[in-house]
Amino acid sequence: NTIFIFTTDNGPWLSYGNHAGSSGGLREGKLTSFEGGQRVPFIIRWPGNVPKGTVCNKLACAIDLLPTLAAITDGKLSKNKIDGVDISSLWKGDFESTPRETILYYYGKNNLNAVRKGNWKLVLPHKYKIQNTLAGKDGAPGRKERMNIEKPELYNMSRDSGERYNVIASHPEKVKELMVVVEKYR
Repeated sequence: NTIFIFTTDNGPWLSYGNHAGSSGGLREGKLTSFEGGQRVPFIIRWPGNVPKGTVCNKLACAIDLLPTLAAITDGKLSKNKIDGVDISSLWKGDFESTPRETILYYYGKNNLNAVRKGNWKLVLPHKYKIQNTLAGKDGAPGRKERMNIEKPELYNMSRDSGERYNVIASHPEKVKELMVVVEKYR
C-alpha cells in the first residue's frame, strides 16, 4: 500500500557543462519557462492502483501532488486556495479524464512567461538567462547570457516538444484562445 514517486523539481543546470545533465532535446534548462526547464520525469508505483507499464501524456504539475495525495488518503486540504488539482484518475489509468486543462509558467516576481492549454503553448514576451552558450566544466558553472523574447511565440507541443518552430502566424485562433487564459490569470 506504499506509493513510490520519482520526480525532480526542474530541468538541468545547463551552465554546469559536463556536470549539467541533459534536457533531452527540449529547449533550454533550469531557470527558464521552456520545456527543458519545466518538463521533468514523473514515475509512480502504487501496487494495485497504477497500471504497470503505462505512459500518460496528460498535463500535470508537481503542485498537483498535494491535492492528489489528500484525495486518495481522505485527507483534508486547507481552506486557502490551492493551485494544484487531484490527478488520481490519471494515476489509476483513466486517460480519458482531463483533471488539468492548463499550465501557467511563472518565473521571478509573479511574471507570467507562458501558458499551455492542451497541446498548445503560448510563450509571452519576457527576459531569461540562457545557460548553455558558455558552459562551465567539472562542477564549475559557466556564464549565463541574457535573452529577450520580444514577441509572443506559439508552439504545438504534440509536434514540437523542443519548441523550435514558432507557428504563431499560422494559428491566430489559438493565440486568441490562449490570451483569454493569460488575461484571466494576470
